[in-house]
Amino acid sequence: MKSEIKVTVELDENMVPERLEWQASESELDKGEEVKTVSLAVWDDKEKLAKRVDLWAKDMMVDDMKIFFYQNMMGLADAYQRATSEQDNAQAIREFANKWAEDMNVIKKS
Repeated sequence: MKSEIKVTVELDENMVPERLEWQASESELDKGEEVKTVSLAVWDDKEKLAKRVDLWAKDMMVDDMKIFFYQNMMGLADAYQRATSEQDNAQAIREFANKWAEDMNVIKKS
């Protein structure tokens, strides 16, 4: 069995992303869903290197980007904990993310 994730990027005349759409083969959507940003990371085992693609539509608001980054950091902490069972290190990532988000006014200070 195979699964496919597809990202479609519409560019303006200056090659800047204007519209992003994503679709997964298991999705109930017949066509893709429009999104404002896509961040994809993959691991190259031969080079021992994380490779990334980060795209955002030119109308993505900075405040929304800050929320996106915060939620990604929290998601990475959760994924790290599931992958390694290292709860203390995952918590350190969460604490950093929370401090960063407070400084950026993404969340209220504790």
